[in-house]
Amino acid sequence: MTLTFLGTGTSHGVPVIACRCPVCLSTDPRDRRYRTSLLVREGEDSVVVDAGPEFRLQAIRAGIERIDALLLTHAHADHVHGLDDIRPLSWSRPLPVYSDAACAAELRERFSYAFRQGGQLGGGRPRMELREPEKSFAVGRITIEPLPIRHGGMAILGWKFGDFAWMSDCSGIPAETMALLRGAGGIPTRRLAIGGLRAKPHPTHFSVAEAIAAARDIGAKETWIIHLTHDHNHEELEAMCRRLGADVGARPAWDGLVLDEEHGDIAFGENHR
Repeated sequence: MTLTFLGTGTSHGVPVIACRCPVCLSTDPRDRRYRTSLLVREGEDSVVVDAGPEFRLQAIRAGIERIDALLLTHAHADHVHGLDDIRPLSWSRPLPVYSDAACAAELRERFSYAFRQGGQLGGGRPRMELREPEKSFAVGRITIEPLPIRHGGMAILGWKFGDFAWMSDCSGIPAETMALLRGAGGIPTRRLAIGGLRAKPHPTHFSVAEAIAAARDIGAKETWIIHLTHDHNHEELEAMCRRLGADVGARPAWDGLVLDEEHGDIAFGENHR
């Protein structure tokens, strides 16, 4: 299985519009972050988690020509406002889009033109087949487990692929989900990508320290911090992770990072921006 981090930034992205802070002015390509998204490939099969405002650019950069499904964590703008750009990926057939019921209801309202019968087609519509899984399912050779988690007052989803779990906007993990992550009835989580917004606490997101503490509770051996703000540059985040989470292999992720199991270790993709 190959995992490509299409984006690792928070809702504003980095750099932030009109911001002149040192991180937004940084020349380190790892400090330039699209909104958080993931590409999962297993042989010829592939799925994407979330389609934010830069999805078109992310897909072009990663060379995406087809996907078999789109998985959504929740309906906040930074996770779904690139949905219109799945049009070229849904010309031949409707694209299966997996989410929870609340997210699906938001999509039907916010993207009503995509579901409305009749009307002007113009340049086409994204063709979506909404699905609401309650337990594990497979997309080709990719086995997927929905992970109910908390995002402040919202119930949203993370996603698990074998020994890898993805939880971008996380502020709490219910006991039932923690059991799944630890391997109850399946595979324990060895590799984890988890949102750790910044050092300072936030009401709806884990901080870096809280994300690392969650990774420790889960039993992860390799932890990637995602959904990052412009509060810290990449080198500062590296130092923070070494200090707080060496035992869980904590590191900040970056756009273009590739984890490739086939070669037995981590391969690092180039950040092209």
